[in-house]
Amino acid sequence: MVPQHHTTKPPTYNLKSESPVVVVLSGSMEPAFQRGDILFLNNAAEKVYVGDVVVFKIKDRDIPIVHRILKVHQKPDGHVELLTKGDNNRVDDRGLYAPGQLWLEREDILGKAVGTLRYVGMVTIALNDYPVLKYVLVGMMGLFVLTSKEG
Repeated sequence: MVPQHHTTKPPTYNLKSESPVVVVLSGSMEPAFQRGDILFLNNAAEKVYVGDVVVFKIKDRDIPIVHRILKVHQKPDGHVELLTKGDNNRVDDRGLYAPGQLWLEREDILGKAVGTLRYVGMVTIALNDYPVLKYVLVGMMGLFVLTSKEG
């Protein structure tokens, strides 16, 4: 009898998202999400619906935006256009889109929010808002390494 060799692979998740984790940077989605919340994204589903919280990117802008889908406009040819709005904003996001852009395309969506960690991202926000904190943190780590004893 020949022993069989078994390999176990860890589960893999195909989230199809360029950035599966984002930090909420503003209060535009309060009370659903607070500044500093970490969102986990999934972009595997082709369809998105009114009410879904999505993260999208505007052409020529670096920072993605976390807002809720307000309208889904489907054309007769099946092409889908989306309009978004922050829960805490008075108006839709057309003022945030690229000049002349009235709708988002499905390709603009980086993912749909599927989970959250409250306030954990405040560290990231603090390091970005106060760059001197980065140097203090690196200095403290360097000091710790230099002063720690081996053995």
